[in-house]
Amino acid sequence: MSSILVIGKPNSGKSLLFNRLTGMNQKVANFPGVTVEIKSSAFRRHRLIDLPGTYSLQPITPDERIAVKKFHETVASDEVKGVLCMLDCTRLERSLVFGLQAQRVCQEEGVPIMFALNMMDDVARIGETVDVEGLKQALNAEIRPISTKKKQGLDELADDLDDMIRNPDRFVREPGEGDGSDYLKRSHELHQRFGPDVRAILALQQKLDNFFLSGTFGGLVFVLIMLLLFQSIFTWATPLMDGVEGIIGWLAGQVSSGMSDGMVKDFIVDAMFGGVGSFLVFVPQIMVLTFIIGLLEDSGYLARASVLCHRTLSNVGLSGMSFVPYLSGFACAIPAMMVARNIPSTKRRLLTIITIPLMSCSARLPVYSLIILVLVPANKVFGGFVDLRGVIFFALYFLGIVAALVVSALLSKYVIHEADDAPFMLELPPYRLPSLKPLLTRAVNAGKTFITKAGHVIFAIAVIIWVLGYFPYGPGNLDSSYLGIMGKWIEPIFAPMDLDWRYGVAILASFAAREVFVGTLGTMFGIDGADENIAGLAANVQADGMSLASGAALLVFYVIALQCGATLAVMRKETGSNRIPIATFVGYSLLAYLAALLTYMTF
Repeated sequence: MSSILVIGKPNSGKSLLFNRLTGMNQKVANFPGVTVEIKSSAFRRHRLIDLPGTYSLQPITPDERIAVKKFHETVASDEVKGVLCMLDCTRLERSLVFGLQAQRVCQEEGVPIMFALNMMDDVARIGETVDVEGLKQALNAEIRPISTKKKQGLDELADDLDDMIRNPDRFVREPGEGDGSDYLKRSHELHQRFGPDVRAILALQQKLDNFFLSGTFGGLVFVLIMLLLFQSIFTWATPLMDGVEGIIGWLAGQVSSGMSDGMVKDFIVDAMFGGVGSFLVFVPQIMVLTFIIGLLEDSGYLARASVLCHRTLSNVGLSGMSFVPYLSGFACAIPAMMVARNIPSTKRRLLTIITIPLMSCSARLPVYSLIILVLVPANKVFGGFVDLRGVIFFALYFLGIVAALVVSALLSKYVIHEADDAPFMLELPPYRLPSLKPLLTRAVNAGKTFITKAGHVIFAIAVIIWVLGYFPYGPGNLDSSYLGIMGKWIEPIFAPMDLDWRYGVAILASFAAREVFVGTLGTMFGIDGADENIAGLAANVQADGMSLASGAALLVFYVIALQCGATLAVMRKETGSNRIPIATFVGYSLLAYLAALLTYMTF
C-alpha cells in the first residue's frame, strides 16, 4: 500500500483534513503542538500518515524533532510515494517557511509533493483572494485551494492525491524561480506577491487580544471561564446523571424481578448493577468536561490562557507552555505528558511532567462527585447563580493546581538545577467559532473511551470484591466475610481519619485505577443490604453516616495521590528514567496521606 505524508505547521488544519479524508476521530485543537503522535489511516487505496506539526526543518522542541526525523526517514524510503503539505492562507508567510524547506527535500529525493491551501473561506469572508495560479507558477508545484472546516475542495484534493500516486511525474519538478536557502526572505516575497491582505483578520484578533490578555479584565475572564468549566460539570451533567441512574435502577429491577433468590441474583444485583452501575452514573460528567475543554481549544482561547499564566508559572520554574499540558491533564495525564513535549526547555518540561498527575483527571471525577453529593447540599450561592457543589468542585481542582505549583517551586529550587535557556515563544492562533458536531463527537468518544479503558478493570475488581465479601456467609454478613477479615487488617491505617475498613479496601483497590473506588464501594454496600438503592451509592454512603471531616480527608487524598499505573509508565517513557516515576509515586502517596490526616484534624 502506497503511503502519503501529510505535513504542515501547527494549527494549519492538517489534522482536521486527515480526519475528513480518513473518517478517523483524531483529536483536533486550536493551539500549537497538539498533535504529538504519528497517526496513520487507510485512504482509498493508499495510507495517509499525519506527522506532528512543525514550523521548520530546524527543530527546537522534542515534538518537532520527532516530526522532522520521521519526515526525513520516510521521504528517503521507498514507502512514501507522495507528500501533501498544508498551507494556512491566513498565515501564508509562516506556512511557506516550512513548505519551501519540505519542497526542497522532496525535490532532492525525487518524491512528488503538492500543496493544499487551507482556510480559503476565512480569506473570502473578508473579501480577499489568493493568486493561486501565480503562487503555483512561482513554487512550480501543484496547489489545491480548500477549506477543511467547510469541506470545500476536498473531493478534488482526494482525486489529486490519487493522481499523485498514479502519475508522479506531474508532481516531481525542478526548483522554481528564486529557490534557495533563504526561506524567510523567499516566503515573505511570495506572500507579498500572491497572498491575501489579512490585516482585517489580524486587526480583529488584536482587539480581542487586547481584552483577553489585559492584566485586569483578562485575568477576571480567565477566572470566570475556569469557574464555568467546573460549574458545568455538575449543572450540565446532573440531568444526564439522573437519567443514567434511573436507567440502571430500572434495568436492575427488570432483571432481578424475573430471577429467583440466590447467589446468581445477588451477583447480578450487587456486583454488576451495584458495582459497575455505580461507576457508569458519573460518565456524563467526563463527557461534559471534555466538551468544555474542547470548546476552549477550538476557539483559540487556550493559547491566550497560556500567555496569561506565564508570569505565575515562570515564578515556580514552569512557563506559559505548561498551561496546555496542565489543562489537558484535567482529562487524562497520559496525553497531557505527550503534549508537554512541545516545551523546549528540558527543565520546564520535566517539572511539567512530574506535576501533571496533580491535575484532577477525569478518573477522579466519580470519587469527587460521590463525596460531594454525600456531604454538600445542592444550595445556590452568589445570588442563586452558582451551585455550591460546583464551587467545591472548583476548589478541589484549584487545590491540585496549587499543589502542582508548590511542588514545582520546591523541585526547581532544591532538586532540578538545569539551566533554562529556551525562551517562552507561542504562536497565537486566530479566534475561531467551534463546530458543534466535532465537539459532541469528541465528548461521546471520551465517555466511550473512559468506559472501555476502565470498565474491564472495574468489573474484574467488582467480581473479586463480591466473591470475598459474599462468602462464606452470604449477603448481609460483610463484616464476617473473607473481605471483612482482610479489611480489618488494614483498618488501622485509615482509622485516624475515622474511615472504617470498607473505605480502606476501596482506597487500596483504587491504586489499580482511581475510579475503582466507586465501583468497590458500590459492590460492598450492595452485599451489605443496600440493594434497594442499587445505583444511588451516594444515598447509601450518606445513610451510613460519613462525617464531614472524613469526607474532606478523602477528597484531599484523591487530589494528591498518584494511583495510575499507565501514567507512571508514560512518565518513565517521557523522562527516560525509572527513578523519577518511582520517586513521584512514593512521594505523592506519602504527601496525600499526610495531607488527608491534617485535613481531618483541621475539621
